[in-house]
Amino acid sequence: MKQRVVLIGSGNVATAVALAAAPKCDIVQIYSRTLTHAQQLAQRVNCPSATDQLQQLVADADIYVIAVADDAIEQVISQSQCKSGVWLHTSGSKPIELFKGNRRHYGVMWPMQSFSKQLEVDFSEVPLFIEASSATAMKALQRFASTLSHTVMEADSKRRARLHLASVFACNFSNHMWTLASEVLEEEHLPFDVLKPLIRTTVEKLQHLSPADSQTGPAARADHKVMERQASMLTGDKQAIYRLISQSIMDHHHPDK
Repeated sequence: MKQRVVLIGSGNVATAVALAAAPKCDIVQIYSRTLTHAQQLAQRVNCPSATDQLQQLVADADIYVIAVADDAIEQVISQSQCKSGVWLHTSGSKPIELFKGNRRHYGVMWPMQSFSKQLEVDFSEVPLFIEASSATAMKALQRFASTLSHTVMEADSKRRARLHLASVFACNFSNHMWTLASEVLEEEHLPFDVLKPLIRTTVEKLQHLSPADSQTGPAARADHKVMERQASMLTGDKQAIYRLISQSIMDHHHPDK
């Protein structure tokens, strides 16, 4: 028998979870603060019920997935009246204890991935890190997570926070570097597309080499002349970031210099 799932949220993560779960679970209801958003997502996954009222959540689901902004999780928990089933949130940085005293069976299912509605990802390839309050919750959570992804690993709140921190470096900071690179190119009316082959090769190398072993560039060579010339081409935050990152690379690769 398929698990009955209520999805609380309609944003990027909620949409990704809904699309992944729909073929394998019964999504019985979708909540959003904006009813039209709940209705639109419900239509995409053939869900029979959409609501903007937390007090009207169905009471007989197996899994309740809270996929909202981190700051809204506690409000959802406190305002929803339903106490049955296993309740999950999908945050990488918020602890499992948010549910304590409010639900009997609860847990966390954090997908380590960056989601956007414009680009659908293969959710089966997304690592899911899970934590549960009880054996009952863990059994239900493992079953649910395993229907969504090939990679499911247990991680408590402390470990998940470190994973989330690492993902900020790997994803958010890297993306910001590409934003700065785009701005540098724009000054010479050059398109960002010229960097895409380099970016693809950099990422592909990680299939065969560690990040440290694949590092190249003037800082990895401790080429101070090139670094100083490039830093002089920048101003403000870009120059400060260039110097800080270059120094960090040198500290890793040339700790004695």
